[in-house]
Amino acid sequence: MDMKSYLQRMGRSLQLPVAVLPAAALLVGIGHWLPAKWAVAQFLQAGGNAILGQLALLFAVGLALGMSKDKDGAAALAGVVAYFVPVSVLSPSSVALLKGIKESQVDPSFGALSGNVFIGIIAGLIAAALYNRFHETKLPMALSFFSGKRLVPIMSALVMLFVTVLLFFVWPPVYEALVAFGKFFVSLGAVGAGLYGFFNRLLIPTGLHQALNSVFWFNVAGINDIGKFWANEGVKGVTGMYMGGFFPVMMFGLPAGAYAIYRNARPERKKETASLMMAGAFASFFTGVTEPLEFSFMFVAWPLYVLHAVFTGLSLGFAAFMHWTAGFTFSAGLVDFVLSSRMPIANMPYMLLVQGLVMAVIYYFGFNFAIQKFNLMTPGREPVEADAADSVDVAIDTDDSDDKYSIQAKKIYTAIGGKDNITSIDNCTTRLRLQLKDTDTINKGAIKGAGAIGMNVLDKTNLQIVIGTEVQFVADALTNLYKQGAPIGKITSNAATPTQETKVSENVNSGAVDTFYTPTAGQLLAIEDVNDPTFSQKMLGDGYAVEPSDGKVVSPVDGEIATVFPTKHAIGIKTDNGLEVLVHMGLDTVELKGKPFIVNVSEGQKVRHGDVLATADLQAIKQADKGTTMIVIITNMPAVGYMKFDGLARQVGNDEEVVKVTLK
Repeated sequence: MDMKSYLQRMGRSLQLPVAVLPAAALLVGIGHWLPAKWAVAQFLQAGGNAILGQLALLFAVGLALGMSKDKDGAAALAGVVAYFVPVSVLSPSSVALLKGIKESQVDPSFGALSGNVFIGIIAGLIAAALYNRFHETKLPMALSFFSGKRLVPIMSALVMLFVTVLLFFVWPPVYEALVAFGKFFVSLGAVGAGLYGFFNRLLIPTGLHQALNSVFWFNVAGINDIGKFWANEGVKGVTGMYMGGFFPVMMFGLPAGAYAIYRNARPERKKETASLMMAGAFASFFTGVTEPLEFSFMFVAWPLYVLHAVFTGLSLGFAAFMHWTAGFTFSAGLVDFVLSSRMPIANMPYMLLVQGLVMAVIYYFGFNFAIQKFNLMTPGREPVEADAADSVDVAIDTDDSDDKYSIQAKKIYTAIGGKDNITSIDNCTTRLRLQLKDTDTINKGAIKGAGAIGMNVLDKTNLQIVIGTEVQFVADALTNLYKQGAPIGKITSNAATPTQETKVSENVNSGAVDTFYTPTAGQLLAIEDVNDPTFSQKMLGDGYAVEPSDGKVVSPVDGEIATVFPTKHAIGIKTDNGLEVLVHMGLDTVELKGKPFIVNVSEGQKVRHGDVLATADLQAIKQADKGTTMIVIITNMPAVGYMKFDGLARQVGNDEEVVKVTLK
């Protein structure tokens, strides 16, 4: 795994412990809304502060779990062990005993070790690395009880003892350097807050903003802006200065910038751009989650992102200069603003809303000017172009044992550069999910020539190839080629190869009509509005989706269960008239390995529309940072003559009629 992928995974892993913080904010916030004399108010505040006081431990557990290969509980336990070893061994009383001195003579840096999120991060990363290395290790028979996952916490304790010895010597100067860095920024006052805001946004693409945040928000360098704000410690108008200026940006500035991006989209792309920008703007305003907006233009229009970083710095600097403060535990959205506005230490928080209106104007006109002046390719401004890669043929060696999946795998293996370019092979319901050393070296025409429905080059190392519902067989064959180190074939010609079967199957009832119903209750969506290009670009076929409010998933058609995927997140149904239907539960939920799903049907079982197929734990899917969208796709579209929809973009219940499909 390269550094970029590692940092991105680390950022996703930190979202698990960070997701606990809103609960703490809710308790503390409600506690301060209630009269101070009420016992329940003190009780709620104590409950919230109990969570905030264990941030370092939460970080250790979250990183250990999230960075481990299969997110096993043994990794989380190892994270706890790895955290407590240095914290306990290097406590002031222990250090005094080791040095033979009085506790009052111990370097004060050791007193700051307990509860320091920097130590929690180190412990979590080491525990995850040890889990990935040793969770399948087999010890000799006499020690077999300690084999495998039981070995990981033991190894964590041993390794952290060595780390503790290292920390014994290096922690005091490291801590002094961190404190000096923090004090330098604090001494700069509003300018320091502005510089922090600028670098906070600028470092997001690298993932290093997490380290910067730790210095200012937590107690790495003694600033501890979040902890002090919610504990009502520090100076009113100063505590919270590294948080307050984010509210005008996230609640007003970025949504206004999103509107500027929409206004500058091409007419033929305005609808899809509006969908993307509205979803991102709402997330930013309501919850303070800015990634959907920021990543939409971060790389395709990087000068605009630099401008966004400058505006963020200005907002933090001005709010700090005016001593307008508010706080958050999750992010600077409406929810945290409402909760923090009644905190006694918050200073004139409602002026941040006035500042937000000004930031909205700055963002809109600033983004609009930059997009037009420099012709930035923000979402919706790129021209609609067909895929320039023509299908090309691939010459491969075959034998009598090769079936169509092996042949397709050999062609793809050649097109992506063989074993020398492959790092990892995985698949979901319909896609090969490949990690390569360099996606620039692949031959897109040869991939199309291998019969792929489509492909998504995500970045320099990640490639997705859309195969269809039989992808598992191709993935298995490709994995075998990789393990064998098989030689690659030869790309021979530009002869076009059909990528999809256009002949109508003989097993369909021509002229018949199938009626489709909603698979669950919620918001009905057009397939084009699904937040996944494989579905929205109809690479697998046409259909519709529901953003669910209910975890009960029912059959959208009458037919027979053709496939229940091992990961339980998708079910294939064949109607009596011959349509092949895929019910896909969630986005990228293949990575969850079936944990949020309970399937109620089996292959070969007859079903009618409205019969329960499965139950999905929507909360668990969201906590895993996956989409919950329920999608219905017709995968043999050459058999479809006409689809008549009964209205989209509306609230629906379970088993409501959506579309009638007439077969050719």
